[in-house]
Amino acid sequence: MSIIRTKEAFQDLFDIDANLNRLVRNIELLNYINPLNIASEKKKFYSSKYNYQPQFKYPKMKFNGYKLHRLFFSQRLERIEDNEIRQLYEDIIYEYSGLIECIETIGQGRKFYFNSLKSFGTPTEKDIENAKFILRFDDSEFNEEMLPMYSAEEAKAYFDDFSKRYDFNYNIKISNNLSAAAMVLNNTQTLVLRKSHKYSLNQLKVLTNHEIGVHMVTTFNGLSQPLKVFSNGLPNNVETQEGLAVYSEFMSGCLTIERLKELAFRVIAVDSLNKGYNFSDTFNLLNGQHKLNRDKAFGITLRVHRGGGFTKDHLYLSGLKNVYKYAKNDEDLGVLLTGKVTMEYVSTIKKLQDLGLAVEPKYFTDAYIKNNNSNPNLDFILKSLK
Repeated sequence: MSIIRTKEAFQDLFDIDANLNRLVRNIELLNYINPLNIASEKKKFYSSKYNYQPQFKYPKMKFNGYKLHRLFFSQRLERIEDNEIRQLYEDIIYEYSGLIECIETIGQGRKFYFNSLKSFGTPTEKDIENAKFILRFDDSEFNEEMLPMYSAEEAKAYFDDFSKRYDFNYNIKISNNLSAAAMVLNNTQTLVLRKSHKYSLNQLKVLTNHEIGVHMVTTFNGLSQPLKVFSNGLPNNVETQEGLAVYSEFMSGCLTIERLKELAFRVIAVDSLNKGYNFSDTFNLLNGQHKLNRDKAFGITLRVHRGGGFTKDHLYLSGLKNVYKYAKNDEDLGVLLTGKVTMEYVSTIKKLQDLGLAVEPKYFTDAYIKNNNSNPNLDFILKSLK
């Protein structure tokens, strides 16, 4: 049980935490990275027989990047007495600064790509081997649950019904400007669904467990913490958070070989950026060489080429591998649900809990309670990842 300390005992820490919270409100990368003209550019790309290089347009930046950098690095971190907590906040400032640089350079080609590399990295050789290993498995078995037949409005009703198991309130928005079928905007507690997308029943199960069961759970757990950093995000949290989300798909029994292959194709696509591939090159790698149907190939290519080369997507597979092994070792999944946190900072989170500066998660992902996976191939694949 955490020993609750008075806020006054850690006033300098809370002041710095509050300052950073005010500064990061506009730094939601997903607000800026999704192109505004996907449909028209997709049409041009198909008409050109896949040779046209799409010219995407992006939302305008709503903050002064230089001023934000200056304010971040003006924080008096030396006032935080504990070395481990001070190091966490130093890492956080560098993380947020990197995200600002990403947003500032969206649409600027390789300049954005290099900033993305700094924030999200690129696949290792083991990651690429894991992806190729997954692509060997057969995913051709027919399942009616895989047929796309539900509109965005019908998906909204499904999400509403699923969410009754959690007692938090969030917004649902339907948008045309989305490269994914759905996403959560952490800073506004909003789920966004793509208007033009047709959802299968399996995809609705995947998305509800992924977006609500994990991303929205960690959003609201983060908001319930004394320190705002749990809500705004610890450094490099994408890998852990996406790993948790895909692990919930596995545990709830809706993860499929096809879905796992999609994550593998994302790794292959992100690796193509490292090789200098343009949009057409990556699309032809997926559609021509790997025989992925053109809409799926376009979707994955769009995800990794938006902004100028967005490398985040390789982290879903490595995150799943890490969380799967973490859970198999009977480690505490609850500590990873305390907010937008990272596996590498578990000891720091536990220290904050012991000091009364963090609390146990208010919400717990219900998919983690019982393993409903019935596909032995999935277990075999996840156990075999390097």
